[in-house]
Amino acid sequence: MPAGVLTAIALSHLDPIESWDRATLEQFQLAKLREQLARLSRNSAYYAPLFRRLGWDVSALRSLTDLRQLPFTRKTDYVATITPDAPFGAFMTAPKHDVVRMHFSSGTTSAPSPQFWTTFDLERWASLYARHARAQGIGADDIVQCMFSYTWFVGGLGATAGYQRVGAMVVPAGSQDTERQINTLFTYGSTVLCGTPSFITHLAEEVGKRGRDPARSTVRSIMMGGEPGASIAATRARIEALWGARSFDAYGCLEFQPIAGDCAAQSGLHLAEDFAYAEVVDASSGEAVADGTPGVLVLTHLDKQAGPLVRWWTGDIVVRDSTPCACGRTHARLVGGVHGRADDMLVVRGVNIFPSAVEDLVRKTPALGDEYQLVLNSTVRDAAGFMKSLHVRVEQRDSQAKPADLARQLEQDIKQHLQVAAQVEVLPLGTLTRSTHKAKRVVTED
Repeated sequence: MPAGVLTAIALSHLDPIESWDRATLEQFQLAKLREQLARLSRNSAYYAPLFRRLGWDVSALRSLTDLRQLPFTRKTDYVATITPDAPFGAFMTAPKHDVVRMHFSSGTTSAPSPQFWTTFDLERWASLYARHARAQGIGADDIVQCMFSYTWFVGGLGATAGYQRVGAMVVPAGSQDTERQINTLFTYGSTVLCGTPSFITHLAEEVGKRGRDPARSTVRSIMMGGEPGASIAATRARIEALWGARSFDAYGCLEFQPIAGDCAAQSGLHLAEDFAYAEVVDASSGEAVADGTPGVLVLTHLDKQAGPLVRWWTGDIVVRDSTPCACGRTHARLVGGVHGRADDMLVVRGVNIFPSAVEDLVRKTPALGDEYQLVLNSTVRDAAGFMKSLHVRVEQRDSQAKPADLARQLEQDIKQHLQVAAQVEVLPLGTLTRSTHKAKRVVTED
């Protein structure tokens, strides 16, 4: 779509704050940071004593870069404040009677930890999701089948509130019961799907098994999040071809909902810079990196009421571009979405590899299926325990191809594009586990 058409579409749904020039936006952020940090200095059971120990006062915040005087807040810091006697922890700043929502982490790396929202926070959450929906052209004529999880976690409720706010009819379908998902889609004519990339591809596969073509359905737009994929060029191309629909990436986490979302230009996810101040830092040193350089995204709430966080270490690797977008928005974009998590990065012979880089090569190979795994076992480690190669499991889509030829081709592609050796194991289609939530791409078998 030409840039001029994109701009016209986008500007018709543009919040004025989304097109502020960079100087105006940064002045706004600084004022909001001062206000937020002053409140935390008074009311936070975690940050108030931390600031006192550091001898730090909000008057020291004369520019946005002065925020670097404060330490990062990590998940371990958060979890450490939660005890049987203090199940709410030390980060809830609003009075309990003002807190109207609590969600929990998945508990993958520690006990499930809570996050909190006031009525103001929920309104903010819904308005940001609505902003992303409008940027993708979703409105009152759409039926949205939301296939994010609703049970315990944070996935589905924010999207539902946002789509309702733009006037769409929402089906809160959740991430289970594939048969009913398909029946609902074709019976009621869902025009928008949202879910994880792995579930969206799984659903297309199941539609095909039932003798139907997903590209001939009423679906015209797909919003995906929860895992890397929707911003990986080959994955996006495959999903758009499967469904005959445009696909958009979205990014959020339990602590910050939502963080960023695609627009019609599909040139990177726009950060909600009026909601969170974003830094991108080196994963090892913690020092700021320039736009265009991969680094860990660090976020600070600008107006969260119930449980604001300062310099929250997301652990997600991103690349920022602060130049204006063709759609007319000026908020910085995350080019390529989330490239992976810092703790998911594999180091092979000194080369940093993220699962998303392997995914791009797998999805570019038409004869291979959508699923893949990176296997960590003794075959990929040398005597000192360091990784010497990748072990990749994939599935064969083209029944006429020879598995040995497919394995050899992907090994060559990985060597050429990623500069590391690989052992590729080609399995029959349907062998690898399908996910209805977040796919697990790295498995350990030692």
